[in-house]
Amino acid sequence: MVEVSSGGVVIFGNAILLLKKYNGDWVLPKGRLERGENIKSAALREVLEETGVKGEILDYIGAVHYNYKNLKENEIVCKTVHWYLMKSNSMECTPQRKEGFIDAMYVHVDKAKDLVRYADEKKIIIKGIELMNQ
Repeated sequence: MVEVSSGGVVIFGNAILLLKKYNGDWVLPKGRLERGENIKSAALREVLEETGVKGEILDYIGAVHYNYKNLKENEIVCKTVHWYLMKSNSMECTPQRKEGFIDAMYVHVDKAKDLVRYADEKKIIIKGIELMNQ
């Protein structure tokens, strides 16, 4: 099975938007593409749905590929996540609780990469920071 998602490294000043899941993990906002949707539109929609933040795309950061086991279907899923660097005009954000998020906040760029749970998201944040500084 193949799955495609899209998300954003959303910046406001020198801070990056992160979401905290019920299990305590901090993550970047992302989600699956809907039928007929492109990766850019999906990234903007997912950021808005999961955080209440209307992002503006600045640049494409890149894609991450990984596999995971879908326990419900008992199959391996080959997942690709496309990441965009975005900016926001406000620090106001609200976590989408029905998706399992209990907090949303902007974290200083130096701390954000150390706070996120997954190594691939750390790398995407570092690439996003490099793009910001160009």
